[in-house]
Amino acid sequence: MRIALFSTCIVDAMYPKVALATVRILERLGHEVVFPPGQGCCSQMHVNSGYLAHALPVVRNHVKAFSEADYDVAVAPSGSCVASLGHQQPMVARAGGDERLAGQATEVAARTYELSQLLIDVLGVTDAAAQLGSFFPHSVTYHPSCHGMRLLRLGDRQSDLVRSVEGIDFRELPDADECCGFGGTFSMKNADVSGAMVDEKIGNIVSTGAELCTGGDASCLLHIGGAVARRQENVKTVHFAEILASTRRNPLEISGPVELSIPAPTEGGPR
Repeated sequence: MRIALFSTCIVDAMYPKVALATVRILERLGHEVVFPPGQGCCSQMHVNSGYLAHALPVVRNHVKAFSEADYDVAVAPSGSCVASLGHQQPMVARAGGDERLAGQATEVAARTYELSQLLIDVLGVTDAAAQLGSFFPHSVTYHPSCHGMRLLRLGDRQSDLVRSVEGIDFRELPDADECCGFGGTFSMKNADVSGAMVDEKIGNIVSTGAELCTGGDASCLLHIGGAVARRQENVKTVHFAEILASTRRNPLEISGPVELSIPAPTEGGPR
């Protein structure tokens, strides 16, 4: 299958190895990954702040990039950005009086999956250890981000994949369905409320005794990770794609900055 990667702006700018981990996972399954040139933001931050007119050219850019590319399905390692494509982009186009763009946006969104959706629902991956060679001998808890949980209805897809990694010690997170307080521009416009929410989330994470907190949205992990650092808690954050990409031969290192080494493709075995 030919799969187009929608890297998302925050992954591209701040967590590029999440995108690289996504590519390695899909290549390990034998698929071809392409990167449509010209892609950028999904317009989520514009829409969430009420700037629909400013969001319109951003939507046009995304639709153009992915309408002109040659692929079977698209994937993004972000529940919130994938949710934005279907939930917001057609609305932005209609608000701008462009019904044709709204239809095109709907078509692009229908072919775009969040990573766990693609792995489980399309590619039939249910056992990361057996099918991906995933290995990560560490204690991990999991935060389900709001958009993935409430708009995409991901359910337990992400956590089920993490649980199936060889060697992992999965710890349940108390009140996991509570928001971490990020909410994009919400965390800046309502800093005190956002800070109180993430403090409660971190208290629950620390209570599990896990070494790391994982999730499916880099933005939420950025928010949690920053607050953890300020509180000087001994917990790190990591995207679940990097855990799935971790193997015995190429492990995700958690001493120092959490970072996956992704070498050039080699012959034989999981990379």
